[in-house]
Amino acid sequence: MSQFAINLLFVGGSFLLYIGIAIWAKAGSTSDFYVAGGGVHPVTNGMAIGADWMSAASFISMAGLIAAGGYANSTFLMGWTGGYVLLAMLLAPYLRKFGKFTVPEFIGDRYYSPNARLVAVICLIVASVTYVIGQMAGAGVAFSRFLEVEATNGLIIAAVVVFIYAVLGGMKGITYTQVAQYCVLIVAYTIPAVFISLQLTGNPIPGLGMFSTHAESGMPLLAKLNQVVTDLGFREYTADVDNKLNMVLFTLSLMIGTAGLPHVIIRFFTVPKVADARWSGGWALVFIALLYLTAPAVASMARLNLMTTIYPEGTAAQPIEYDQRPGWIATWEETGLITYEDKNNDGRIQLYNDKNADFAATASERGWEGNEMVVNNDILVLANPEIANLPGWVIGLIAAGGLAAALSTAAGLLLAISSAVSHDLIKGRLNPNISEKGELMAARISMAVAIVVATWLGANPPGFAAQVVALAFGIAAASLFPALMMGIFSKRVNNVGATLGMLSGLIFTLVYIFIYKGWFFIPGTNNLADTPENWVLGISPLSIGAIGAVVNFAVAFAVSKVTAEPPVEIQELVESVRYPRGAGSAQDH
Repeated sequence: MSQFAINLLFVGGSFLLYIGIAIWAKAGSTSDFYVAGGGVHPVTNGMAIGADWMSAASFISMAGLIAAGGYANSTFLMGWTGGYVLLAMLLAPYLRKFGKFTVPEFIGDRYYSPNARLVAVICLIVASVTYVIGQMAGAGVAFSRFLEVEATNGLIIAAVVVFIYAVLGGMKGITYTQVAQYCVLIVAYTIPAVFISLQLTGNPIPGLGMFSTHAESGMPLLAKLNQVVTDLGFREYTADVDNKLNMVLFTLSLMIGTAGLPHVIIRFFTVPKVADARWSGGWALVFIALLYLTAPAVASMARLNLMTTIYPEGTAAQPIEYDQRPGWIATWEETGLITYEDKNNDGRIQLYNDKNADFAATASERGWEGNEMVVNNDILVLANPEIANLPGWVIGLIAAGGLAAALSTAAGLLLAISSAVSHDLIKGRLNPNISEKGELMAARISMAVAIVVATWLGANPPGFAAQVVALAFGIAAASLFPALMMGIFSKRVNNVGATLGMLSGLIFTLVYIFIYKGWFFIPGTNNLADTPENWVLGISPLSIGAIGAVVNFAVAFAVSKVTAEPPVEIQELVESVRYPRGAGSAQDH
């Protein structure tokens, strides 16, 4: 059986499973559509949170970025896991106690203002749409390779699949689909990692293998990797970071952005009781840890395998001839995600850091005239089984896993968008008397529109999948997180303060991002090149969310101080959220 047929079997089989679940769990009410009737088991919900959480950014892109940048990009690991703990411990249980469907509904009620609710809707949609772009881009990468279609066509296929099960099933369909997707993606991620760890170190546990001895050289694996990359002009893989301020702000931006992301928060409303929300959080941490403890090992081993593929006889010897390149390079070239240009016409592949001035003399001595191969960071995890010469079924499994990761998060985000439009905007503001059937239809239409927009933008994303996702986290950090935190832990912040705080944090962050990434992410419209020398105080667009959050807090507290206190009943409401008396009833599934 050909590799294409195997890929088709795994991907097609997983798609049929997702659509079958969606038909089985079709939403019949708004409660089913928004929160799955509130009757999901904590372990099931924990697994669904894990799938929701581990997006294309985690599965496809994160290890690729760590592989390319080494220790410097471990910020993604620290920020996302730290943020999840922050969300599970500080926000989710309290919001669940409040018992509302959506984040804007909590903000509207807590700040006793339809305007605050409207601003929260805008913040949610901007953050979620930006996040979805990253997921669709990741799905396009996976489809273009494994189904051997153009990335644009891959995007369209992904959009159709998500549309079917998300629009039909709502949260109920998405929850049980995500359980299946979690099983697919975690198996797909860990099995190749175990194989590769055994190959390189003899240790079957990838997280331990990374710190074990490299079997071929007898050196510690990370020491061997450091040697290989520095021999080719790259920084040491384990080298410290020069710009500590940006690293701290980036980690903080990811952390608080994580805690403010609505598609994960809404998951805590799908369980029957507040105690179940806490258990869900704990179980999700276990499920998430399986991937996040494996990712650094996958990254380091993928980087080493890539370099040794190009330099099979060592970095001091000649690289491989282009005509002798492995089949996987040729396959990925067809997608445009690996590009090769023979700059010195020697028929070989020179892969090195041509931007390192200290290495220029060495490169010149060897007759090299520039780096000849560019490898897209987003492909390293997907290509890992092929690089390591693993069996065809493992490659097919990775294909299904990558798509599961992208589609699960995309579905969760689309649900957050549609519930914000139908429940908070239409029912909460424009048409309060809308019937349940009309609200359900509005939710489905808004989801369909969101899919179309996300697909169009996903064809031209403003960066790698993980970088686009980081932008979304920055937007959520600057707009929603402070409003949620102040809503739970401060009785003094009023409606005017919260509304102006959200607006100021959102506008400040978006303007800074657009200056470097292009206005509304349209390519070619940026005012400055996105390079460290152009950043204000060395702060990148990916890190600005932390500063945006400070702006939000400062404006909210300052305005609240010079305006009227919240009404007594609102102050009592804040107390009741922290010390609840119970939550709404649940449905059996």
